[in-house]
Amino acid sequence: MIRFFILLVGFGLAVIGGISMIAYLNLLTAGYSFVYYLKFIGMRVELHLFIIGLVMIIISIYGPSSRRN
Repeated sequence: MIRFFILLVGFGLAVIGGISMIAYLNLLTAGYSFVYYLKFIGMRVELHLFIIGLVMIIISIYGPSSRRN
């Protein structure tokens, strides 16, 4: 049950970060370069939320089970 909770929290964080990064792609239509976009995203907290969310998802799926036989 804990793994499922970690999966859901990780999914939520990844969605929040991913949607924000997609929304910031509008900077490209405003005339900014792709390099500026990458620098801008690198300074935002949304990138960290996305990475933390992905790590939580991977740990919840592939992490060792704590069940004892």
